Amino acid sequence: MSYISINGYELPPSKRGVHPVVTTIVDAGRNANGAVVGQRVGRDQYKIDGLEWPWLTAAQWSRILSILSRFFVYVTFIDPVSNSPKTIKMYCGDRSGEPYWVDDQGRPTHYCNCKVNLIDVGE
Repeated sequence: MSYISINGYELPPSKRGVHPVVTTIVDAGRNANGAVVGQRVGRDQYKIDGLEWPWLTAAQWSRILSILSRFFVYVTFIDPVSNSPKTIKMYCGDRSGEPYWVDDQGRPTHYCNCKVNLIDVGE
C-alpha cells in the first residue's frame, strides 16, 4: 500500500517533506477578556500540503493530473492522529510540474518538481 492513493490509484512514493495538516474548526472567536468562547464545529479537517515528486515520467504525471481533473476525489492516506489509513473527500489545489526531457516532437517524456496540494471538503 502506498502512503497516498486517489480514487484507488496508488501514487508513486513522494519526496520527503509532505505536510499533513490537521485543522480544528471553531464557530466563534474570543470574548472581551480574550477567552475562547467558540465551540468545535464538526470533525477535524485535513490538508495534505507539499506533496511533491522530484521525478516522474510523463505517463505518471499525466495519470495523476487526469485523476485530479475531477473536482472532488477520494483520498486515502495515513492519518497522523490515528496512524492508520483514512479516506476522505478532498479537492486539489494548485498542481505544477516542470517539463525536463522532451522528445523530437516537443512532447515532454519526463517531469521534475511535480507538486500537488489536497484539501478536505469537510464532508
